[in-house]
Amino acid sequence: MEARPGKARERTCIGCRKRSGPADLLRMTVSGGLVLPDPAHRAPGRGAHLHPVAECLDLAERRKAFPRAFRVPGPLELKLVRDHVAQCSEESAVHGRKQGS
Repeated sequence: MEARPGKARERTCIGCRKRSGPADLLRMTVSGGLVLPDPAHRAPGRGAHLHPVAECLDLAERRKAFPRAFRVPGPLELKLVRDHVAQCSEESAVHGRKQGS
């Protein structure tokens, strides 16, 4: 059963600022200055959401949205999130080619 019947759950991408359902967004958490991808949406702590595409990741980084979203000071390490987004892009390209065949 849903927590709030009749109201769709939405989250805002910290990159493009568009609202989407949680299934369309990558949830991330922060630990010790390192931003960690949380594709299962289960990790404890404050989360931020991002479309798993390079454009949204670049926008969020350029706007300095990560420290604001997590409410932490200073720059954060994004390597694991970049790797995850790149992997998602590769997988969607492979699936797109298979469907288009």
